[in-house]
Formats: sequence, structure tokens, C-alpha cells
Amino acid sequence: MRIRPGIELASLSDVGCQRDNNEDRYSYWEPASDEEFEKKGRLAIVADGMGGYEGGQEASRIAVEVVEEMYAAGSATDLRQLLTEAFQEAHRRIQQHARQHPELHGMGTTATAVVLRGKQLFYAHVGDSRLYLIREGKLSRLTSDHSYVGRLVEHGVISPEDAEKHPQRHILTSALGAGSEILPETPDNPIGLQSGDVLLLCTDGLWGVVGDGPIQAAAGAKKLSDACRDLVERARDLGGPDNITLQMLRVE
Repeated sequence: MRIRPGIELASLSDVGCQRDNNEDRYSYWEPASDEEFEKKGRLAIVADGMGGYEGGQEASRIAVEVVEEMYAAGSATDLRQLLTEAFQEAHRRIQQHARQHPELHGMGTTATAVVLRGKQLFYAHVGDSRLYLIREGKLSRLTSDHSYVGRLVEHGVISPEDAEKHPQRHILTSALGAGSEILPETPDNPIGLQSGDVLLLCTDGLWGVVGDGPIQAAAGAKKLSDACRDLVERARDLGGPDNITLQMLRVE
């Protein structure tokens, strides 16, 4: 896989301590041609499947493959539109697959995708995987959790701190493959990035057990591959109840 200069990239996925199979999926993509790279930049995706042993694996696989395929093939210059259409096609294809395989009824997946074009960040997001930005040692979460508990936080019923440990925090209100239509969360305008910024995409197997403090600290590691390894080990030390997947990108 070719990675052009401009970022440091590290990725890691682990089954965790209590699951037999890994229903998470991730990918990183760059166009082959420099001309296309100027237009579309870099694409990174993380997805967390649900719907049983085979259903979850299939849903996350389809999501990552279709988003990458559609983004790569798209001709639109509006990258937000490209990501939105890619997510909608992934949603449609997961539902189509479930219809063709009735035993996989209920399959679905979260998906969080980022595009870096120069120092501009675009993203699309559905579910409760997360995108964080760590800038000058300070961590901020860019995505919302599309979950029952996320909705409670949004309406001021509970605090964000209480939400992190709420027993129903994993009940999703939106996922690719679930419901009739999908409208991914996307910022209206690209977010400007600075040299040294670190982006972290991760599934709830990481953020659900590892707090903001360790995530923030890990982003300062000299090598992001070490940071990924440290965070996965921390999640496993805390019981590793779910699959653990993360991608980290540092702007150089």
C-alpha cells in the first residue's frame, strides 16, 4: 500500500478478550494517480459490524469495501457529497445482502470515514464508532454517538460523563443496513488541520473501556504504531469485552 508523504499512519485491530471473532473492519486508500490524489486526498475508514457471528462480519466488510469503491469511482468534486453517496450505497447493499441471505436479517454496521485533502478534513459518520482530534495535547471528539444514550446527552437528560458508563450506551439509533434511509453525519465545511494534529478513528471496543486521558496521552507517542499497541493493550487489560479497532493519522 502506497502512503504519500504528509502523514504518519498506524492501524490495529484486535478481537479482544471475550469475543470469538472480529466483526470490525478498517481500510486506508489513496488514488494511484497524483492528479486524482490532488482532487480526492486520502480515505480512512473504520466499521464495527453487528448482527451475529456472520452478519456483523459481512456488514462491516461490505461497508468498508463499498465506501472505498464508491469514493474512488465518484466524479463529484464535492467530497462531502461523495462520502454521503458512498455511505448511502453501502447502506443499500447491506440491506440487499440481508434480503438475499435471510439468516443474516438484522445485520448492520457503524461506519466512520475521513478524507484528508491537503490540510482539509472531511468526514462522514453513522453509529457509535468515533473520530477524535488531538491538537497540542488536547483531545476533542468530532462525531456524535448515534445511540439511545447519545440522544439522552443531546437533550440534556444525562451528562457526557454519565453516558460513558451507561448500561444502555451500545443501543444504536442509526447504523448502515438498519432502517429505510440513512443520512450520515458530515460537517457543513471541511475542518482545517495543523501540522502535528492527530486523528483517531476507533470502535467502541476502545473508547468504551479506555478513557479520554489515556487516548490523549497516547497520541503524543513518538511513533503512532506504539500508540496503537499501547491503547489495545490497555483495552485488553481492562477486560477487552469487544473487538478493538483504531486508525491514527498524524499530519506532518
